[in-house]
Amino acid sequence: MKIQQSACKWCYPKMSVEELAQASAKLGIVGMDLISPEEWPAAMKHGIRPVMSNGPTTIGEGMNRRETHATLEPAFRRIIDQAAKEKIPSVICFSGSRRGMSDEEGWDHCRLLLDKVKTQAEDRGVQLVMELLNSKVDHKDYQCDHTPWGVELVKRVGSPNFKLLYDIYHMQIMEGDVIRTIRENIQYIAHFHTGGVPGRNEINDSQELNYATVARAILDTGFKGYFAHEFIPKRDPVTSLREAVMLCDV
Repeated sequence: MKIQQSACKWCYPKMSVEELAQASAKLGIVGMDLISPEEWPAAMKHGIRPVMSNGPTTIGEGMNRRETHATLEPAFRRIIDQAAKEKIPSVICFSGSRRGMSDEEGWDHCRLLLDKVKTQAEDRGVQLVMELLNSKVDHKDYQCDHTPWGVELVKRVGSPNFKLLYDIYHMQIMEGDVIRTIRENIQYIAHFHTGGVPGRNEINDSQELNYATVARAILDTGFKGYFAHEFIPKRDPVTSLREAVMLCDV
């Protein structure tokens, strides 16, 4: 398989981590996204690597509130050490909601926290990855809702161990122009998520994106990271996941 594919656990609520890991291994999937330390062993038992761990921020309460930094800093330090010990490559983080905050304040507040933990992430070999989410449909008021906003934050932090999670579903809703945006910003992107637009369901021809073409464009940039499926199946979940894996194995 040319692109390293992963599956996001939350999309399969009726399957345990172990059941999803077993199914994933049979499909050629190598990773599992968005699981916490207590769940890692169940995935690893079946040869599936937890490739993106949950972290201490949430979509609404993220790095952009300075009053949360005293709590978030030690929490990030703990998860970075845990991830490094188990060779988990990345930890997700979120900007948080704007609540009237300007772009400049958001960049400054996020950078202040990232500056405190980035050296530890670099030393331990763990990637901190901020997700780009849409504020139009799913996550009203989320601050890191456009690629340029995220790219500017990555530039200000200036660490090889802080980059973006480019969620194709979310950025198709916010910006479109997905392939050109990826090509122009690949140096700032560490991870990808999929999802059908509209609806966040299967990534087949029932939706508006051509995921085979998107996957091929990502590979053509020289990207070596993980490409994780984050769609909510309308049909039998393993059937839909198998279809997605085959579609993106370009």
